Amino acid sequence: MDGLTDEIESVLFICREVMVYQVPPRTSASGYKAAEWDVERFLWKGRLRVLEVGNRCDIRLEDETTGELFAQATYATPWTQVEPVLDSSRYFVLRVEGDGGKRAYIGMGFPERTESFDFQVALQSVAKRASNPQPAEDEDVPVKPAAPPKDYSLKEGQTFSIKLPGREGRKTPSSDNPAPASTGSSGGGLFALPPPPPPGRRR
Repeated sequence: MDGLTDEIESVLFICREVMVYQVPPRTSASGYKAAEWDVERFLWKGRLRVLEVGNRCDIRLEDETTGELFAQATYATPWTQVEPVLDSSRYFVLRVEGDGGKRAYIGMGFPERTESFDFQVALQSVAKRASNPQPAEDEDVPVKPAAPPKDYSLKEGQTFSIKLPGREGRKTPSSDNPAPASTGSSGGGLFALPPPPPPGRRR
């Protein structure tokens, strides 16, 4: 059908009420200051949505009731479409795009600091995912083959020896030369009895 795409929209952040201001020319090269705006006199008030559409991130200012688009900015590298002001955490300058590629700078303010913080977190998540893209599930990712297991079994006819500590240099007595048996009459046997005590000293 005409006008429809297969892109999926994912809402990253939504604020039901933001204010839009006319931004005066920048007076300092370091950035903008909300104190130089008339924050009590806003040009427009409505809903803000941060959407992830396919590989694109859109910042949309819309009418809360009708959903009519007031202005839109595409947030992309080098991430210069949104600039915080120098003197407040609730105000930003957006570079919006119109028909024919026209660009304009507008001020935007949040009623609460918590909403401003969540807005910045959503933008940071977009930039982080863009710098660390994840491979698609259907992509063929080369897998390094595993090394074959080593075979430590003994082959037929193969032998090996083990050296035990403290056993080196000792000789095992051969069966051809048995050790002499101990006798009770010899004095050098391991099991020879001691000589009897002299007479008169028996207990």
